[in-house]
Amino acid sequence: MYYFKMWIEDYLSANHVPGTLRQYITLTVLLLLTFALIYLSLFITRKVLRKMVEKFVRKTATRWDDLLVKHKFFSTLALLVAVLIVQIAVPIIFSDFPKMLPLLEKLVAVYFLIVIIKIIVSFLKGSEAFLSESELFIEKPVASYFQLGRILLYCGAFILGLSIILGKSPLYFLGAFGAMTAVLLLVFKDTILGLVASIQISANDMIRVGDWVEMPKYNADGDVLAINLNTVKVKNWDKTITTVPTHYFITDSFKNWRGMQESGGRRIKRTLHINMATIRFVDETMREAFKKVHLIAGYISERQLEIERFNQQHEIDTTALINGRRMTNIGVFRNYIDAYLRRHPGIHQEMIILVRQMASTQFGVPVEIYCFTRSVAWVNYEAVQSDIFDHLLAAATYFGLEVFQSPSGADIALAAQSLQAVEAKAG
Repeated sequence: MYYFKMWIEDYLSANHVPGTLRQYITLTVLLLLTFALIYLSLFITRKVLRKMVEKFVRKTATRWDDLLVKHKFFSTLALLVAVLIVQIAVPIIFSDFPKMLPLLEKLVAVYFLIVIIKIIVSFLKGSEAFLSESELFIEKPVASYFQLGRILLYCGAFILGLSIILGKSPLYFLGAFGAMTAVLLLVFKDTILGLVASIQISANDMIRVGDWVEMPKYNADGDVLAINLNTVKVKNWDKTITTVPTHYFITDSFKNWRGMQESGGRRIKRTLHINMATIRFVDETMREAFKKVHLIAGYISERQLEIERFNQQHEIDTTALINGRRMTNIGVFRNYIDAYLRRHPGIHQEMIILVRQMASTQFGVPVEIYCFTRSVAWVNYEAVQSDIFDHLLAAATYFGLEVFQSPSGADIALAAQSLQAVEAKAG
């Protein structure tokens, strides 16, 4: 380009073009030539070489280079050619303008720095995507560390850019920033808190991408989509997305359902409220009916032998049902529930199965069912739970028990009709 400039100047001088005009004509021609070279270089690197590289990359077995293409690493790399052309051309083009040349050289150096930063950022984004898909790091907050790296990179580039433009050492600006530590801490408070929280979350394995977390304070209840430096994204079951600051997972309480999912069993803990007025001793007629129930036939026989043996040993008069030991319909029902759960294919038999009677309330006697389903999937879990309680609600009446519910309008109307019928007969 230097020889081309000399040729233009000699040509214009031979044609008696004045000096000042000659300089501006030369400047214009060289600028047009430079823009043409830049356009040609970008066309070759981006349209031709980039397509060749990307075509080759897609044929490789590795995933990493595909992610670099996706994040435009090679497209950004092509800008280096244009930057090099500008760096070479500027000193030659503006050699006749010594006052402008130092500033332009600084601007070119800053532009070169920006291109380098863009290349590094593209590389980091591709690496982040690759590590996020890796089995070793898929459950780790990789995005947080890469975000921190980009922030440090931008800060470093900003300091270098200032040092280039103002002509001072980067150490000068670092010293000035040191005096602004308090301001920086205030500005980057959330970032610093998020960094510390990300490290603690990763070190203590508190949450992972894909975990089901529940944080009622922030209306978050769903799967973790991403763990970033400043925020954790949770996709709720209603398909909305809640964004929670990362450090809140350190300072506030939350529930992580990962343990349940890894255990292979999901808990059922529900109660049936039995009307106390329907609880009674089991007489011979009821006992014979219960022996026909397959799940508890053996239990009824063994239990009755045990009771009779006890009553005979203690010479108890059994003509009255209240004397001695007796079975009750609610006790038999509890045993039936236990036997039913232990034979249900949807219940995890290696985990605790418990049927217990709890303290009476104004709603009757609670019988609590405590067990775990084999499936942790929500739909399957609800299907198994519903199937069990559908059966138990219907089976309660077979044992002479009534499941309590608050009276409705129809119940009150029926009671009023019954009372009127009784009064009519009495009258």
